[in-house]
Amino acid sequence: MAGRPSRIKLTCMPIQQLPSHLVNQIAAGEVVERPASVVKELVENSLDAGARSIQIDVVSGGQKLIRIRDDGGGIAKDELGLALSRHATSKISSLEDLEAVVSLGFRGEALPSIASVARLSLVSRTGGADAAWQVEADGGEISSARPAAHPPGTTVEVHDLFYNTPARRRFLRTERTEFGHIEKWVRRLALARPDVAFTLTHNRRTALQLAAALSEDQRLQRIARVYGDLFAEQAVHLEHENDGVALSGWIGSPTFNRSQPDMQLWFVNGRSVTDKTLSHAARHAYRDVLFHGRYAAYALHLTMDPAGVDANAHPAKHEVRFRDGRRIHGVVSQAIETALRDTRPGGQPAAPATLTPHSSFEQGAMRLGTRTAPGRHSVAETLAAYRAMASGAPAAAVDGLVEPTDIPPLGYAIAQLSGTYILAENDAGLIVVDMHAAHERILYEQLKRGFEDKAVVRQPLLVPAAVSVAENEATLVEQLQPVLTDVGLVVDRTGPTSLLIREVPALLRDADAEALLRDVLADIAEAGQSNRVEDACHEYLATMACHHSVRANRLLTLEEMNALLREMEVTERADQCNHGRPTWTAITMADLDRLFLRGR
Repeated sequence: MAGRPSRIKLTCMPIQQLPSHLVNQIAAGEVVERPASVVKELVENSLDAGARSIQIDVVSGGQKLIRIRDDGGGIAKDELGLALSRHATSKISSLEDLEAVVSLGFRGEALPSIASVARLSLVSRTGGADAAWQVEADGGEISSARPAAHPPGTTVEVHDLFYNTPARRRFLRTERTEFGHIEKWVRRLALARPDVAFTLTHNRRTALQLAAALSEDQRLQRIARVYGDLFAEQAVHLEHENDGVALSGWIGSPTFNRSQPDMQLWFVNGRSVTDKTLSHAARHAYRDVLFHGRYAAYALHLTMDPAGVDANAHPAKHEVRFRDGRRIHGVVSQAIETALRDTRPGGQPAAPATLTPHSSFEQGAMRLGTRTAPGRHSVAETLAAYRAMASGAPAAAVDGLVEPTDIPPLGYAIAQLSGTYILAENDAGLIVVDMHAAHERILYEQLKRGFEDKAVVRQPLLVPAAVSVAENEATLVEQLQPVLTDVGLVVDRTGPTSLLIREVPALLRDADAEALLRDVLADIAEAGQSNRVEDACHEYLATMACHHSVRANRLLTLEEMNALLREMEVTERADQCNHGRPTWTAITMADLDRLFLRGR
């Protein structure tokens, strides 16, 4: 029949042992996807060898030449040939080593796989050796070792990648695209090991040069080189350890966000990985400070007992598997969420917020009676002048006021603009606050605190909701009944594939109970954890906060405006409203001077 695909006829062949070179080429299909894969494997070998400086030279996007030179421990003469043989490694020797592997490489597949699809040269010298030795591999044939001139360390050269597998070569992209993938991996490895210096050249031109970063400031500079200055300016440093798990690195403030998750890096025990559990934990931590449809940026290192993580879960070692994913999810989510709490004016530990108007203007402004710079009035003087102009009386003298104190991060209010924005002055310049967004965040945090301090109130359904699920999902619900009850869902298994929802959280009594349960099960299947019920309750609280916060065109007194500013300074996550919009911005005097060309 026309248009019907023809069936491929299979020829039965006797079972036979594959040649070793063909075995290596098949393995290369997993290890060597493109030139960037070669760079990744060889640089990881250098890091495992204790290198402190790594030089990466690439020609024609890596298709003609990839050269990796390091100053690591080197390879002894009698081990050079063995290094190019399949499943030969110095990193593990037993099943116990494999179950708690700490090195980046451990299978002994990289070098022989690369050598099977390229012409490879390996030169190395150990620290105590009098000379270096070199071996070469071409078409599966390994030469004998011969003397060479080389400093302590190792150099691997890979020429004509995929020269003997033209079908693989046809799948490579342009030179520029392939080098872009190489540069991406080098930057990722540079963030994984900030203590190592990296140099990357392409066609003899330096593309990236990073000195070793040993101090926190130097590591931040490396972050800036890789992620950009804007990320570094807004990054929040994170250091957290709990339950045998340490999390460190840099997270972008919610105002620094992306249209896609292209700046999200995870390093587990030094290995760059992608993991659904970790990504879900970070997404949950950012849930109510990030604008919908936007993605956070971060580079985070997770350090834990190697026995608790399986690094052999992916052919290219891009993924890992945690033995206790729920615990890891909780530690990571809590650590990031704690760091984000101080994304507010001043960034100091937040005190409980109680929204009670007080005359902070009268008390605070009159304490600030000094001049901040020659010819420039203090905030108190400026405010006194504004009040005097508003009343038609001359401004009160400010000489002889009491000892000055620190001006609050948001300063003191001077006016309201268009019934929407509060204008305030601090010691740096002008502060503009979106009063609705700010008040919304304050109310939301108060509502959340009240919700979390009390046990979840459950609402029995008038008519229990019957839900049909797969048998494995019903079994999962049965196993997780205590967890579901804690978040307000009471679900019984009434058959092999049937469930009955009897109670839901009181805040969600009008929600679709079946859809909520299915979403929870989907989350658990994907990431081993679900915060769907908590998130739904918080969404309801956010709606309440939005509806009850001050609206546009409501005129506030100076006392009310200053009360709002003080509440912002002690409220967690006050830099953003519940929807991720910024609540305030600053315009420094230097910015204003540039705007009006002062000093030119």
